[in-house]
Amino acid sequence: MPTPLPAIDMDRLRRLLDGVNAFGANAATGGHNRIGYSDADMAAREWLAGEMMADGLAVSRDAVANLFGRFGPAEGPCVMVGSHLDTVPEGGAFDGSLGVSVALECVRAMKDAGIDPKTAVTVVATAEEEGRFGGMLGSQTIAGRVTRDWIDRASDADGIRLVDAMSAQGLDAYGALDAAWPPGAIKAFLELHIEQGPILERVDIPLGIVTAISGVCFLQVRFDGVANHSGTTPMDMRADAFAGLASVAAGIPALIGRFGTEESRVTIGKVDVQPNFAHTIPGVAEFSVIIRDTSEEVMRALREGIVRDIEIAAKAHGLAHTMAEKSWLSPVALDGGLQEILMGEAHTLGIEALSMPSGAGHDAQTMQSLCPSGLIFIPSRGGISHAPSEWSDRADIEKGAQLLLNALLRLAG
Repeated sequence: MPTPLPAIDMDRLRRLLDGVNAFGANAATGGHNRIGYSDADMAAREWLAGEMMADGLAVSRDAVANLFGRFGPAEGPCVMVGSHLDTVPEGGAFDGSLGVSVALECVRAMKDAGIDPKTAVTVVATAEEEGRFGGMLGSQTIAGRVTRDWIDRASDADGIRLVDAMSAQGLDAYGALDAAWPPGAIKAFLELHIEQGPILERVDIPLGIVTAISGVCFLQVRFDGVANHSGTTPMDMRADAFAGLASVAAGIPALIGRFGTEESRVTIGKVDVQPNFAHTIPGVAEFSVIIRDTSEEVMRALREGIVRDIEIAAKAHGLAHTMAEKSWLSPVALDGGLQEILMGEAHTLGIEALSMPSGAGHDAQTMQSLCPSGLIFIPSRGGISHAPSEWSDRADIEKGAQLLLNALLRLAG
């Protein structure tokens, strides 16, 4: 009889995921707060390093706090597998942390089965994927995609500089410039992630095999008008910064209609209005604009279009304006060979899988510039993510985890 393949231990996986999510948990809201380079984020990494060491993995960290656990040969290339540990403020329990937990569970399942891979498997928990500072610093560091100019400029929505946030955790941001993995060191990169959207649930298919990942353009915009009394200032004599912001927001559907596709997303997500008082006309409006599409040409057209809309709104409302591009991540087509492997293994398992693009950014898109990369999606209940109510069902997690394990066995020999 053929030797049975190693299997995922779902109870052990659940305990591991719960262990990660103990860090930064908010009992009052059900949300999780492991913001990149926060104390909770760093503590979770330290705890996970202990888990890896207890499993006998060779554990290491790099300059930006990427965490690695290597299983198998100490020399030669590896298959890298994992995701990120950081969250957005009040984020969910599955985004990123599930992918890291499944990666380590796959190695544990291999060890239980007495498998010694011919090619090493390296579990990774990447740092600062959620874009607090405008990029995906962890995977960009591994892939050698970080520049000194970007580090110099990088800051979060509250004005905290990347170099200062990392320094507070004993890290040197400029160490990212010398921490890239050399070409050939990573044979392939695999990531499991929740879909963060409604498609898989809507079509009732338990797995997604991602073909391409949307790019992300992050613009920071400021309108400066005149704060004044809301009762005494005539409507035609106002320089209302919020009115300018509202004009830009209202124009987004028409903007997408002119330049976009079905994959286009334009979002005003972070807004700060000053003085922010009921009886005062807003004198300042600062806001983020996030542009996404799977086509770089479309992204650039949308960027040019919204810049024009910002200029028109400023002129119409008597406002000064400034704009800065905080980051640009190009859209990426993932490796076709890995897509075939993942589809083939799903077929072997008797599990239906859907080829689909991703509207959200993931480490796999950055890693594709260094090595072949693949991304597995499992459904998100209600399509909800980046919120405390984020949820994926146990049965779907098990299917995705087993597919990842089978693909690792095939790639690592």
